[in-house]
Amino acid sequence: MTRLPDTDWRRAEGLDRLMEALGASDGMIRFVGGAVRDSLLGLPVKDVDCATRWRPEESMNRIVAAGFKAIPTGLAHGTVTALIPSGPVEVTTLRRDLSTDGRHATVAFTDEWREDAARRDFTINALSADPVTGELFDYFDGLNDLRDGRVRFIGDALHRIAEDHLRILRFFRFHERFGRGEPDAEAMQACVARANDLMALSRERIADELLKLLGGTNPAPTIALMLDNGLFRPIIPEIDTDGADRLARLVAREQLSGTRPDSLRRLGALLPQDPETAVAIARRLKLSKLATRRLELGASAATGPARALAYRFGDDVAIDLLLRGEVDAEHLGLDQLSGWERPRLPLGGGELIAMGLQPGPVVAATLQRIERQWIEEDFPDGERVTLLARQAVDQSLRSRQ
Repeated sequence: MTRLPDTDWRRAEGLDRLMEALGASDGMIRFVGGAVRDSLLGLPVKDVDCATRWRPEESMNRIVAAGFKAIPTGLAHGTVTALIPSGPVEVTTLRRDLSTDGRHATVAFTDEWREDAARRDFTINALSADPVTGELFDYFDGLNDLRDGRVRFIGDALHRIAEDHLRILRFFRFHERFGRGEPDAEAMQACVARANDLMALSRERIADELLKLLGGTNPAPTIALMLDNGLFRPIIPEIDTDGADRLARLVAREQLSGTRPDSLRRLGALLPQDPETAVAIARRLKLSKLATRRLELGASAATGPARALAYRFGDDVAIDLLLRGEVDAEHLGLDQLSGWERPRLPLGGGELIAMGLQPGPVVAATLQRIERQWIEEDFPDGERVTLLARQAVDQSLRSRQ
């Protein structure tokens, strides 16, 4: 019998008491989803999810009786969040789908574990485990798919995508993370055939799933696969093969420079390198104003030393520009930004007037000239700033004679 590994998260403070309160010894609750899948692969587990035969109101009562706070996260869909000392645990009543429209599902509660597992998208996500014994339950051959690096829909792929169109993007995200070799043929054919279904999804859901995909270890091959098969045409037709090449180059430069992957930076590399187009796409995806501005600046092709770029645009945009630029990946100067805080020019208009300038536009223009030189010299202070100011004031006075 295959069992769930005895990993650290299973010994988290309060988890045993929660499982006992929810009837683990009587087979009333199981670990499900990513916690089971990732434990079998030896990966870190971030979120612990459980499925239970109890109705949500009873789950809440039992959680509270055990001394924990119960949050009605989504009672209509059977989900309650238990707050234990080690963090939140989601507890969801077993469900079956009554109807779906490609975006939302109407569900009913059930007592059948297999019925609940069958409504999940991929076989590797339908595994469950007994909290007491660790016994694994695998109704759709998910263990073999996990071992073989195959992401496969449960049941007919076309039908599963019709139930929830977002599963197209989820397929590629899970293939990037867990797949090895060529994608499952049936799944791939179904995603291509139903690609236009993506147009029915909200832009927010598309953006969220795309950014998760781009946050993977190396999403470039998967993105290229999607482009080759026309998956972006219904949602972001501006992306082309040049974008896939830029993304691959960026990922390689992140790895060479030891820079942490960043989904938004990678999206910026994927999009056309034109600020107006980047802004239009960001707005279409309903990204935040901050994210939109970052994509706009990242597409500007501005160049310069690391600190100069960070002074002008902020650290994130500076790193984006440097990694997407032409400087060798091992000599970008990113270490110069570690612990660095944007300085302020230690000079104001009053000092320039005291040096002889007349109040007015000339003061602002002279300050700007000083600032440009100050940035170019990597932000000196003290006597050097005074000298720069004197030189700039003298030049301004001479030009006005």
